[in-house]
Amino acid sequence: MDIVCYERDQGFVLEQFQNGEFDYMDTASEVVETEFFRYIGAKKILQELAATYPSPRKKHDVPVWFSLASNLSMRLHGVHSFYAYPYVVRCGGMLNAFGPDVGHKAKHPETGDITLSCAGFNEKNDYDRQTPCDQDYLRKFARTTDEQRLMGWFNGDVPKILKLHKAFDAEGIFSGDASYLFVPDNPAYEGSVRMLFDENNHPVESKSLAGMDPRRAARCQWRRCYKMVSLLHTDSRRSFFMRAAIRIVPGNENECPILYDLVDEFVGSVGKGIIKRLILDRGFIDGAKIGHCKLTHGIDILMPLKKNMDLYKDALGLLKSPDVKFLEAAEPAPRPIAPARLPQAPENIRQREAKRRRTLAKIKAKEPAPAPEKTLVKSEVAGIAGLTSFDSCPVPLNVIVNRETYADGHQDIWMLLDTRPFENTNAPLERRADYRLRTDIEEGHRQLKCFWDLTKFTSRAFSLVVNQVVFVALSYNLLQLHLKRHGREELNRRTLPRVYNQLLPSASLIILYCQNRFALFTTSEYTKILLTMGKNIQAKILSKTLRLEREMAQELNLPRPP
Repeated sequence: MDIVCYERDQGFVLEQFQNGEFDYMDTASEVVETEFFRYIGAKKILQELAATYPSPRKKHDVPVWFSLASNLSMRLHGVHSFYAYPYVVRCGGMLNAFGPDVGHKAKHPETGDITLSCAGFNEKNDYDRQTPCDQDYLRKFARTTDEQRLMGWFNGDVPKILKLHKAFDAEGIFSGDASYLFVPDNPAYEGSVRMLFDENNHPVESKSLAGMDPRRAARCQWRRCYKMVSLLHTDSRRSFFMRAAIRIVPGNENECPILYDLVDEFVGSVGKGIIKRLILDRGFIDGAKIGHCKLTHGIDILMPLKKNMDLYKDALGLLKSPDVKFLEAAEPAPRPIAPARLPQAPENIRQREAKRRRTLAKIKAKEPAPAPEKTLVKSEVAGIAGLTSFDSCPVPLNVIVNRETYADGHQDIWMLLDTRPFENTNAPLERRADYRLRTDIEEGHRQLKCFWDLTKFTSRAFSLVVNQVVFVALSYNLLQLHLKRHGREELNRRTLPRVYNQLLPSASLIILYCQNRFALFTTSEYTKILLTMGKNIQAKILSKTLRLEREMAQELNLPRPP
């Protein structure tokens, strides 16, 4: 069965209905999933994804677009097991968006229960379909998709589609990061490795245990893991966090060359100018790669220096020069995002919230002051331009020196390197603020791991591990794009449960279909329309409604309990 598109045309359907004409009637709730699929369907995003997907099959019993939609729907529901697919379908959000030809409600002839009736996409089944396709088909489709080609698709074809739909911000701020994905200690997890970690989940060399403090050594443990290297995209307002490219590798692989390969892959796909600023941590220091990004792609890199580097030592020596001037750092406030469009809370709720805030303020006032050695009294920044002592880097580097002074008088110094020239005297202050964006990367990881259950893998096959990561990331990206396009970008920083909570329906809607068009009415609107019709039109609608009800009861030809 081919996809059937229904155009929303409120005026046309209402006019036809007032004459007693309609093809089908259904009910739905305007939840985020329905609106999400209507958006990616209307914008042809789903079809574009399907056209480039590295399908493992030459012949498809189920259209690729529907397999992808089903996979996305599972991730939106926080479900990763394909055997839960029938329960996800029954939530109705996806089917509401695609119309009755994909699936609709039907009355079971034996039990009288209302269940789903789906025509399906082929004639192979000899039993009642209560899902548009079988969960085993979806699992096998995902299982047999080559994991390297799937990651290549996400890193190459998907960015092209996102660029077409203006998903990338003009500021061009990107970041790179690596995160461990922990799994049960079972060697059957294909491609995973067993590594030693401390209590903060930082890898530890096993040979260093002997010289470690016994109490610290006792807190170390062996854990099995993968590593996810990500190229991320955000803006200065922190209004979204998109994964532009990802690579899943064994946990002991070096993330540095992988990240720069992802940058090359991304630029090769979408062209120069999308990535303008790349913010990295110390683990990605590579002079040749930094120079390559600057000279070949026009990408300016900002990252911390290691204290054992000649560049750090040279900058430390130049601080004695009278030409180096420190400026006091005051973190600029981010540009505000429009506040959430939420209904006014009742007076008692607002009073309770105000009381809670006063109580918290009193508790905070009673807290003891931090120790002098931990009390920051002043932050200063200085810039040193045009250093060339990083031998492997072919471009001159600028260093941002950060000096933190504490109440007991001691100072801490840390430095950043930057390939972007200093445009003015305040440039070092601006670069320090830019680097603070990296702290928000952790929030992005927390969203995926905690609220999207990224690491709750339901299969030990590497292809399904990659499938889960890729489609969680894709769902995350597309949901943010959807919310941004509908003026709800303030929700992009919220957890998934919070997004759903704020987008819950306030009322059920009645959908009327007529000549490949549909209209949505609240129950009160629908009732008012019926009551203001002439009796002959009412009789005509009643006759059609009774006929549809009989068809629903007869839809399931092979009766079985739902």
